[in-house]
Amino acid sequence: MEKLVRCFIALELSREAIDEIENIQNLIKKKNLFYGKLTEPENLHLTLKFLGEIPEEKLKQAQEALKKIKYQTFEANLGELGLFSNRAQMILWLKLQGKGIFDLQKQIDKSLESLFPIEARFMSHITIARIKKLPDKKVFLEYIKNLKHTPVKFKVSEFILKESELKSDGPVYKNIEQFEAE
Repeated sequence: MEKLVRCFIALELSREAIDEIENIQNLIKKKNLFYGKLTEPENLHLTLKFLGEIPEEKLKQAQEALKKIKYQTFEANLGELGLFSNRAQMILWLKLQGKGIFDLQKQIDKSLESLFPIEARFMSHITIARIKKLPDKKVFLEYIKNLKHTPVKFKVSEFILKESELKSDGPVYKNIEQFEAE
């Protein structure tokens, strides 16, 4: 049986951005407004495209297609907080802003369209916590809406194809290949 690799394409964050996200996580955690798990600093990233569990041959094809993408270094910055909520789970997220993000994501989608479906609705967000229970959703939403943070800016000069291995204590990510800006 062919080995499947669970993988995705991501942008890494600057040290300054990760530090600011940890600061935000600590402020929220101190308030005891939710039960759940904060995303570990080493796992903070922006997913540009999730490829799923794919055979190694398809992974090689994706790598070749991604090598052809041409883009310039661009600036990104941390935006507002928000919450994805459905019956199964809640995700606390932080928006990552910058026109270059959307341009790059579209190029990635286009380069891989023969291998993977186009993203139906890409939203540039960083998962900062997975929430199991919110005792008072209204209070929580009001708190995150009013939480002020430093709008950290940083340069993006590469995107990364990553492997995601699911473990009982959370995912472990490994870089497969980096794709540099011109």
